[in-house]
Formats: sequence, C-alpha cells, structure tokens
Amino acid sequence: MSWGASTTDIWRAGIARTPISGVADGAALLKDAVWLPEQPPFCFLADPFGLWRGDHLHVFVEAYDYRDKHGVIRRFTYDKNLALIEQAPALSTAHHLSYPFIIEDGADVFMLPEAYKSGKLTLYRARNFPNGWEPVCDLLDGPAIDASVVKHAGKWWMFYAQPGPDRRAMKELHAAFADSLTGPWTPHPLNPIRNALDSARPGGAPFMHAGALYLPTQDCTRTYGGAVNILRIDELTEKVFRCSLTRTLSAEGFDGLHTLSACGEVTLFDVKRIETSSQRLWIDLTRRWRRAMGVLGSRG
Repeated sequence: MSWGASTTDIWRAGIARTPISGVADGAALLKDAVWLPEQPPFCFLADPFGLWRGDHLHVFVEAYDYRDKHGVIRRFTYDKNLALIEQAPALSTAHHLSYPFIIEDGADVFMLPEAYKSGKLTLYRARNFPNGWEPVCDLLDGPAIDASVVKHAGKWWMFYAQPGPDRRAMKELHAAFADSLTGPWTPHPLNPIRNALDSARPGGAPFMHAGALYLPTQDCTRTYGGAVNILRIDELTEKVFRCSLTRTLSAEGFDGLHTLSACGEVTLFDVKRIETSSQRLWIDLTRRWRRAMGVLGSRG
C-alpha cells in the first residue's frame, strides 16, 4: 500500500441459479450468476434477502455510501427469467440499517433489519408487499447484530451476534426462542452458544436440507466476511445446542463472501473486493467535517 492510501470493502450482491441445497452440496455459486446493478464509486449493495411472489423475485439489500456511512434498504425486483424490472427504496430510518432479513408468517411478510446502534431490534411488517414497511414491535431487550430467524419444530428460533469489545460481534453466536414471532423471546441459557471466530456470526438465512437445519456463518479469521462456513444444527432445544461445521464456501476471484440466503430455486449471496485508494481518506475527512458542521447530524 502506498503512503496516504486506505483500503475499502466494496460488496456486490448476486443471484445464483441454484437452490441452497445445491450450494450446500457443493454446486458452483458464481457460475452464470445474475448480478445486482453495479454501484457508483465508494458505494455498495450487500446482505441480500428475498422472496418470490408469483413470477417476481423481490431482493432486499443494504445500500451503503461511504460518504455518509449510513445504510438504507433498497428493493430490486426481477421477473421469472431474472431480468431486472424495478428498483426502489424500501426502508430508511435515522439509524444505519443493514441485513434486511425477510420472514413469512402466514399471509404476512416481515422484515427484521439490523440497526444495533439504535439499541433495539425492530420487526417491520409490509402493509402491501413489497412496499410500505411499518414497525410492529421490538424483539429482545436490546440490540442484536445480523439476527436470523427460523421456525423449527414448532418454535421460533433466532440466531444473532452481540456488539462489544474484542471482536465480540465476530466470534460469539447467540440464540433465543419464542412461541410467536412477535415474542416474548427468551435468550438461550447457554449463550453464547458458540465461540469461534471462523463460524459464529450469522451469515444468512437458516435452511433445511436432507432433514437437518443449517445455519450460514461468517469466517472472520482473515478478514471480515472472508468466507461462509455452514453449520449443521445437530440438537436444538431450550436447554441444549450442538452443531457441526460441514462446509466452507468462498468466492474465487473475490476477497470475501458473507451472506447466503435461500430463495426457492435461487440463492442470494454477496462478495467483496478490497480496494486501495487515496481518495477514501478525502471521503472520510469530508464526512467528518460535514458532521462537525452539523450537515450529517449524528450520521457517519
């Protein structure tokens, strides 16, 4: 790296033309992938989650700009041939948003985005899917990072990370359970249920495959979101948690892979490149000056 240069993680989201079961069994993730639109310099799309409605695939992502360091949620809608037909804002709040986890419960569709700096984990419902998201309630008693929810064996389960020092969010896996999606949620008595820098932070939607429950997790040993390690949940009760690491997924030609989410016959993912540029330093200095002048408020 030259003097005065800085590194920047630039993520890009894509759609793999294979179901999550194929990915879990080793199918090529990037082959013939459809990429979400490329973004302007120092902007990216990450954390894709989605849902099919008829012949339309709705993909929700974090849209991030290093100029204000404030994530919002955007929607990209594709037809059955995976041609992009619409893109639009989905959700924006005073706090940074990411990881727009999508949940179906009966006829309702919910979004559980990460906004840990708000101090809360807020569940949103679509008034008229895919538009018009409204807050329903706050889950847990505080913030959670990359909360991933699944209904399994008649109970709702949530896997998440917690903010804290010493890379806590990267290496501790927590869980909670509830009889209803809206709670009340009970933290698992063994929390953190896993402590491992290579396979603890959630990295996508839990999924069923060959009769077992699996959880994608991030490998943060080399870099944040360097790869995805898939955990098989061998035993999950209100008192017990056991799991096994089954497969490591990386993205050849890229510097990272950190989200993997099932969506019918396709799988959503994101990859990153680590770019080096002196311009990033000027962007950071400009953002800090604007914040000091009150232009950005508390953002950035």
